[in-house]
This record gives sequence, C-alpha cells and structure tokens, in this order.
Amino acid sequence: MLFDIRTIVGGLLACYGVILIVVGLAYSTDFQRAKTGGIDVNLWAGVGMTVVGILFFAWVRLRPVVELIAAEDDDE
Repeated sequence: MLFDIRTIVGGLLACYGVILIVVGLAYSTDFQRAKTGGIDVNLWAGVGMTVVGILFFAWVRLRPVVELIAAEDDDE
C-alpha cells in the first residue's frame, strides 16, 4: 500500500494543497485579488487540491490493491 501510485499522488496533492492554503491565507494582497477578479486563487486551488488528495487516500483505504499469488502447485 505504501508504493501504490494513488498514495503518492494523494500525498503530493495534499501537500501542495496545504502549501497553497497557507500562501492564500498569509500572502494575499489586494493587487493579487484584482488580477484574478476578486477571488483568492491560491486559497481555492489549495482547498481543491487538498480535498482531491484526501479523496485519493480514501480511495486507497476503501479499495486496497489485491495481490495475486500464483499457485505453484498447479505447475506440477
């Protein structure tokens, strides 16, 4: 489960999302909001990425990878 691609993608999305949330809350200026039409893009993109990262983690927990074990007794 540690090396499942969903875990890696979910972790990266969640980390980048948290970083964008912090940037959106701490470094938001009126000039930046004016460029985007009054919307704090960093904050909303961070919230979206964090939610998608959490959904990836939920997907890993709800549908784990099933390892197929080859039957060696059938070869004989």
